[in-house]
Amino acid sequence: MLAKETNELLCRVGPGTEMGDLMRQYWVPALRSDELATPDSAPVRVRLLGENLIAFRVTSGRVGLIGNHCPHRGASLFYGRNEEEGLRCVYHGWKFDVGGSCVDMPSEPSDCNFKGKVKAVAYPCVERGGVVWTYMGPRQTPPPVPDLEANMDAQAQVYTVMRKCNYMQALEGDIDSAHFAFLHMGHITVDDTYDGNFIHYQIRERAPRYEVTDTEFGISYGAYRPTDNDDTYFWRIGNFLCPFYTQVPLGPLPLRRAVRAWVPMDDEHTMSFNMVAPSVAEIVPDPERLKKPGGIVGTTEMLPDTTDWYGRSRLKADIVNDHLLDRERAGRGESYTGLPGLVAEDHAVTESMGSICDRSQEHLGTSDVMIIRTRLRLIRAAQALRTTGEIPPGVDNPEVYRQRAGGVMLPRSANWFEATKSLRTGFAEHAGELASKR
Repeated sequence: MLAKETNELLCRVGPGTEMGDLMRQYWVPALRSDELATPDSAPVRVRLLGENLIAFRVTSGRVGLIGNHCPHRGASLFYGRNEEEGLRCVYHGWKFDVGGSCVDMPSEPSDCNFKGKVKAVAYPCVERGGVVWTYMGPRQTPPPVPDLEANMDAQAQVYTVMRKCNYMQALEGDIDSAHFAFLHMGHITVDDTYDGNFIHYQIRERAPRYEVTDTEFGISYGAYRPTDNDDTYFWRIGNFLCPFYTQVPLGPLPLRRAVRAWVPMDDEHTMSFNMVAPSVAEIVPDPERLKKPGGIVGTTEMLPDTTDWYGRSRLKADIVNDHLLDRERAGRGESYTGLPGLVAEDHAVTESMGSICDRSQEHLGTSDVMIIRTRLRLIRAAQALRTTGEIPPGVDNPEVYRQRAGGVMLPRSANWFEATKSLRTGFAEHAGELASKR
């Protein structure tokens, strides 16, 4: 459990908060590039780290991210005219470029130099892998964008989903390896799998043991289970990367190249950026499918976007409709939960904790060791930044983000972290090690 004041430190991300200051040291995913599909397209409302911002793409293709309120009289720039390399406030015609400089002030006399003295709140943006990144921190020259392999490949893709809860409880679901065998696969039995398949070991032994270690980028964990061979363990190895990235061990290590960013919109809403690059090799398919109908992924039906602050990337399965819970489906054995698939299941349990989980009421067990360590890493980093100015992990070292996650068989005598060093390394070739992976 956490004391209430410590939980506040962990969860609050607005301007001037300790965790908010920490996150502003890094580049932050703001929105998808395709949300500003064309130059001079309609502006988009973006809620980010507790700030209301307006995103727009100018004629030359650059993206701007500017404060919602015009610095003249406070009208919303969402209603602005996106024209000729700037966003023009419709109230009095003041126009701002992507850097926030006022470049036209038609309501003032032509010989007035007042426009050179006015600047809107604006944050620099770059685009990579379908993501618009922004830097909201104090540096004149921003640090590097992290070397996230899944966002740097020429075929990288990204999709976004909003969750109605604090970023930390959403993030903790990704680093909680134990829940997968219950929430997502509780209806599956050993007979539905086959020997040697990774899912087989998770079903046969639903309570793994854990090891965790601090890293340059954050925390790595290994959840291990016995296999059919007395000399080996099956390991699920995943990562937390500062300040809000996770890599989930889905599939074999080192095939999958993916990372998820749990970006706080504010204290009570989170936008997940799911970044994926093509696998480094063709994954050998399972010789038989899981027998239970519907599988574990299910469908992810989205609502149409609206223009309000919380109108983007919304699941149809929502807390207001009990996440489309169907208890009859669970009764038929098609699902453990009766919820429409893995994504809805994750949303349901984390949103059900409340907007901000009261961690003073928790009772954590051995399976929560990764969650405990991740909280501690973030809290200590935020406190060190506040008290001594210590730069948080990874800010100036983009190369430490070159990581992968996944499942792997290892000898029981092996040191899991050292034995998988090459397999966990991003931007690497592993052709000779992939033949038997599935």
